[in-house]
Amino acid sequence: MRSRFDEQLYELNRELIEMGAMCEEAIASAAKALSTGNMELAAKVRANGAAIDQMERDIEGRCMKLLLHQQPVARDLRQISAALKMITDMERIGDQAEDIAEIVTFLNGHTMEGMELIEEMARATIEMVMSSVDAFVKKDVELAEKVIAQDDVVDDYFSKVKYGIISMITENSTDGEFALDLLMIAKYFERIGDHATNIAEWVIYSVTGKHKEV
Repeated sequence: MRSRFDEQLYELNRELIEMGAMCEEAIASAAKALSTGNMELAAKVRANGAAIDQMERDIEGRCMKLLLHQQPVARDLRQISAALKMITDMERIGDQAEDIAEIVTFLNGHTMEGMELIEEMARATIEMVMSSVDAFVKKDVELAEKVIAQDDVVDDYFSKVKYGIISMITENSTDGEFALDLLMIAKYFERIGDHATNIAEWVIYSVTGKHKEV
C-alpha cells in the first residue's frame, strides 16, 4: 500500500515540475514577445494557457485521490496540501502571462523609453518563478527564502517603472494610452512575483511544517 502511495506522490511531484516548467516558458515567451514585438509568440502564449489550466485540474484530481483513497501521514498531508496551494498560484501565473501577451498584441510592436526597465523586471520575475520551482524539486528551504527576499527587488522595479511612466505621461500625453498599457504589463509581472513568493512559502511549509502566514 505504501509503495503505491509513494509512486503516486512521485507522479504528483513530476506533474508539479512539469506545470512549473510550462509557467516558466509562458512568462519567458511573453517577455520575449514584448521585447521583440513577435505577435506569433504572443499568440502562442495565449494558446498555451489552456494546457496550464488542464494541468491544474489534473494535479488537483490526483491530490484528491491521494487524500480520499490513501492514509497519508502528517508529512504527506503537508506535501499534498502545499501542492494544492502551489497549483493555484501557478495557474494564476499562466493567466498573467496570457494577459501580458494580450497587451503585447495590442501594442503591435510599439516601443518607447522605459521598456528596458520592464524587461529587467521581467528577467527578475522569471528568475523568481524558476527558483521557486527549483526549491520545490530540491526541497531547498534556503533557496525558497531567497525567492521570498527577491520579491522586494521586483517591487522596487515596479515602483521605478510606475514613476517613470507618470513622468512620461506628464511630459507627453500623446503616448498616454500606450504608457498605461506598459504600466499594466509591469503590474502583471509584479503579481507574478507575488505568486512565486507564495509558491516559495508553500515549499517551506511542505519541508518544515511552518508557514509564514501562520
